[in-house]
Amino acid sequence: MKKVLVIHYSQSGQLSNVVRSFTQPLVESSAVSVTFENIHPKPDYPFPWPFLQFIDTFPESVYLDPPLIQPPGVGAGDDFDLIILAYQVWFLSPSLPVTGFLQSPVAAGLFNDKPVVTLIACRDMWLMAQEEMKTMLTGLGAHLVGNVALVDEAGTIGSFLATPAWVLSGNRGPHLGGLIPRAGVADHQIEEASRFGQRIVEKFAGGEALGPNLLQGLKAVRVNETLISSEKTARRAFRIWGKLLRRLGPQGSIKRKPVIVVYVVFLVAMIITVVPLGIVIKKAIAPWTRDRIARQKAYYGEPSGW
Repeated sequence: MKKVLVIHYSQSGQLSNVVRSFTQPLVESSAVSVTFENIHPKPDYPFPWPFLQFIDTFPESVYLDPPLIQPPGVGAGDDFDLIILAYQVWFLSPSLPVTGFLQSPVAAGLFNDKPVVTLIACRDMWLMAQEEMKTMLTGLGAHLVGNVALVDEAGTIGSFLATPAWVLSGNRGPHLGGLIPRAGVADHQIEEASRFGQRIVEKFAGGEALGPNLLQGLKAVRVNETLISSEKTARRAFRIWGKLLRRLGPQGSIKRKPVIVVYVVFLVAMIITVVPLGIVIKKAIAPWTRDRIARQKAYYGEPSGW
């Protein structure tokens, strides 16, 4: 009997639906035992988010400051043949509850020398978050054998408005008569995520080791090359502003609020100007950077690829 541990945290419930679809073949297999570990922060994060609290979360997110979490149901000594780690992306970083779990004493024992598949459901900017995740998993001694990234159906431009509208209102939309599209991963993409679980069942049944080729050929990730430089630029800006806000006090501090307002103005200006400009420039110089872009896409798509 193969043992699989599934760790996840979902606010809206979308990631839980993705996890359910992904793991359905595993749950239905008589040769696989699946343990679900839902992370519970102390206190939990609200959904929908109050606006200022949402923005006030980004310094801790980008600096991976672990929040308190309730003791998990699994122990450091528990042994699994595979760990599936599902996470949201907060401010181009893994969500704080997942960060808290990965920095807990339990994680040090659970992940050491274990194959791990990461599962992401977010808008289409996930590259920098996965880079942080790779670093944390390497630090735990884990082996990343697969990554799946399901992104919002609204696309790059549409999700700039659709995702914040969903996060702050709790309503996926569409809003304003369709001017702001529906947020979230398309229903058919969620349903089709079961193909990844089926591949894992087949690998187990064949007695094959779980290596970097586990999910290749299944269209697990698609790297949007026009967003690579935008993510890097935004990541640097997040760290600069995050460092300033952390110096002013802890999350929720009254001293942070005036600077948060200034930061919001900066963020909106960057979204309106810098990000679109970066995309245009990227496309304009693409003929001269084709080889470098191809290498970047291959790197960020590892280990699953398209």
